[in-house]
Amino acid sequence: MNKVIFFLFYLFGLQWVAAQEFEGSELLDKAIAYHDPQSKWKTFKGDFTVTMETPNRPLRKSNIRIDFPASFFKLEVQQQGNTLVSTLDNEACHLTFNGATDFSESIQKEYRFDCERANFYKNYYTYLYGLPMKLKNPGTLINSKVNKERIDGKAYWVLKVNYREEVGTDTWYFYFDQNTYALKRYQFYHDESKNDGEYIVLEGELDINGIKMPKNRSWYYNSNDQFLGIDRLTN
Repeated sequence: MNKVIFFLFYLFGLQWVAAQEFEGSELLDKAIAYHDPQSKWKTFKGDFTVTMETPNRPLRKSNIRIDFPASFFKLEVQQQGNTLVSTLDNEACHLTFNGATDFSESIQKEYRFDCERANFYKNYYTYLYGLPMKLKNPGTLINSKVNKERIDGKAYWVLKVNYREEVGTDTWYFYFDQNTYALKRYQFYHDESKNDGEYIVLEGELDINGIKMPKNRSWYYNSNDQFLGIDRLTN
């Protein structure tokens, strides 16, 4: 009788393990189903605010408007008493500094305020607040193997991601809750052998027009766990 019971536990145990084994693309689909349950990201239209707090630097408040169907992106930054607005409307780029379109080259250099930087911020915010959906973008290489890792007592599914050379050369790891598949943290390396790059811890969520976005994102160096700053999301 004991042998039969042991065999049944062993059999069910094997079935449970098998049920937990899936490939990277399947894990990504589960995570996207959690963060974007109604498949709204591709047609996302919405506004949100990100307040960046970094040690020994003034607050940087960024009001962001994204309208993918209209190919529209607007970033309004409040910094050191000034208002910088960057607007990308299809192929057109518009910049204003405290309401003026004509501002000095010194201001442009001091604030790194130009159309190239506007495009950088568009990619930056749509990538980080569009995760994990952005991992479906062309040029993203999803590792088929899913690992398990425990950090600070919490268990995660871990997905490794690389990119085609024309897209990027960093190596990324994404950490998902083992029950809900919510994205909880991620990290990147420029050169993993040097333990460079950063890791980002996500806390809380806000629903922004159907997308579950991280409420707080705290940044740290991989090499020494030095705290770099926190981004606080509000709507």
